[in-house]
Amino acid sequence: MRILSTGEILWDIVEGGEFLGGAPLNFSVTSQKLGSFVSLLTGVGDDELGRKALQQMNSLGLKTDFVQIVREAPTGTALVTLDDSGSATFRIGRPAAFDVLNVNSGLIERCQTALPDWIYFGTLANAHASNEELLHSLVEQLQPVRSFYDMNLRDGHWSLPLIERLSALATVIKLNDEEAKRIFDLKFGSLPYTLERFCQRWSEAFGAQQICVTMGSAGCALYSDNVFQTFGGYSVDVVDTVGAGDAFAAGLLYGLDRGWLPQRIASFANALGAMIASRRSATPAWTVEECYAMIDGHQNQSGRAAQANANGI
Repeated sequence: MRILSTGEILWDIVEGGEFLGGAPLNFSVTSQKLGSFVSLLTGVGDDELGRKALQQMNSLGLKTDFVQIVREAPTGTALVTLDDSGSATFRIGRPAAFDVLNVNSGLIERCQTALPDWIYFGTLANAHASNEELLHSLVEQLQPVRSFYDMNLRDGHWSLPLIERLSALATVIKLNDEEAKRIFDLKFGSLPYTLERFCQRWSEAFGAQQICVTMGSAGCALYSDNVFQTFGGYSVDVVDTVGAGDAFAAGLLYGLDRGWLPQRIASFANALGAMIASRRSATPAWTVEECYAMIDGHQNQSGRAAQANANGI
């Protein structure tokens, strides 16, 4: 699978430490580890953080062919605050380097050489008008590319009309349950909310083939071919949640692209997200074997519990 990943790259500043992140970068690192060929289209500043970002990307094995060095704005940063449960809030400086890419006719042609099967995008970078315009051009000119929209709403950096335009581009949409409730109330405020109703209405309105809603440790919901299903998650000791949703997105797309059944897709994506949440930083060390071991352990535990129930224990 070949992926063109677009959007922000920034440094997450957490409890005095600096960790290279941004949803597109985190997603790209995980997708590449799963065996995909990933091109990341973004920008860094002509500054020390930008140089450090390029060095770290190289150490992570990510290609930097589509990373622009811009002088008009600094490398992006996000001040991250973690609550007692490990959930994160972000304060993001704008404009950042990923907002001011040099968009010219040659850029689209270069992206075409990457031959992507999928284009990945989120909301944050596309809150800047020139980035959204570039995204529309990429989707139009890279056909028959499929589009994966990972919503990732950050307060102050989105609007309902923007989300609607981006959803209309998407083959697959991934978001969390809080985001689903929030935008459902804005769009369909007169209707009572359920997660299934959100998926049905949003798919009808914007044409996405699949919608996936994450629910933290409770797992996820997957809406595909007009069928709504929920799947349980994995219980782990959460260190921090930064990057967990991005890893989940990479696992989700991995399974969807391979045509797995929904149960297998959800199990793999949930395990991958839980594993990242149990470790420090958005791109910690991990192996696919560890992910499958978590799945096997959960299935064995569930099997023992089912047998105990059947025996009246």
